Formats: sequence, structure tokens, C-alpha cells
Amino acid sequence: MAEKRITPPLLAISAWSGTGKTTLLKQLIPLLLDKGIRPGLIKHTHHDMDVDKPGKDSYELRKAGAAQTIVASQKRWALMTETPEEPNLDLHYLASRMDNRKLDLILVEGFKHEAVAKILLFRQETGHQAEALEIDRHVIAMASDVPLTVSVPVLDLNNAEDIADFIYEWVELQ
Repeated sequence: MAEKRITPPLLAISAWSGTGKTTLLKQLIPLLLDKGIRPGLIKHTHHDMDVDKPGKDSYELRKAGAAQTIVASQKRWALMTETPEEPNLDLHYLASRMDNRKLDLILVEGFKHEAVAKILLFRQETGHQAEALEIDRHVIAMASDVPLTVSVPVLDLNNAEDIADFIYEWVELQ
């Protein structure tokens, strides 16, 4: 019988570009590790990206037509899957490819329209209006650099420790 894969909870950190998603995640990951939470990460990008380098054997072999390529060393491995026919990314499929035995949580940067738990970030200096934020039933909190009157908890965007504490408590309830 095949082993059932249970995906760790997904938590998206969503915001407009320039709000500080990556900056916050770089602070949160070590803080969560200190609390005993093993996070994974899925980052969405709108850019054409490649983790491989032209001229390298792995790049040339993949470009020769392999639909999937794993590049592996003693320190890490990466699976690259070609998806030219895929109209949309499937976040749950991507999460299911991660090794759930090594993770307690999968942080997601972007994917703000996905039906997963999320913390919305708001930074006043980006020029957007807080009222324009879509607070749906998946938003578990907001992190802001200004006070907000919203229906979910508001965390201090500039206090990664407090946000990590909130995430730790949320993961414990999952």
C-alpha cells in the first residue's frame, strides 16, 4: 500500500510588490527554527527563472528535452520540471512535492489569490490604500507598519519576533 502524503500546513505571506515579503521571511525563518518549527518555502515569481546555468552539463541535458531533471550533490538537490503547457501553477501540487517528513510548515511567498491561510502585509510607504486589501476568510492576520481597523489580528510589520510567535501559535493549532 502506498504511503499517504500529508502536506504540512501552508501559510502565505502576501502583499503588493515592495512591501517587504522577502525581507520579513528572511527574518521569520530563523526565528521559527529557534521555536522548533521546521519551515519549507515556496516562492512565486512572475519572472522567467532558471536555477541552472547555461554551459553546465545539467543545463544542457535539461535543454536537450528532459521533462524533469534532478541535480544532486551531498549538500542539496533540486528538481526542475518543465511546465510550458501549464496555464497556472498549482500551489497544492507544488507543496505535495516537498518532503513532509522534514517540515512542520510551508511558507508561501505570493500566491495571494490561493485559498490558503495567509498573513497580509501592509506598508504605508508603498502608496497603496489599506482599504484596497482583500481580507477574505483565509486571512488569519495582517502585519502593518500603521494601525489598522480590520476584522483580523493586526501584527507589527517591523516586529518579526511577534509575527513568529503568532505563526508558532497558529501552527500548534493545526
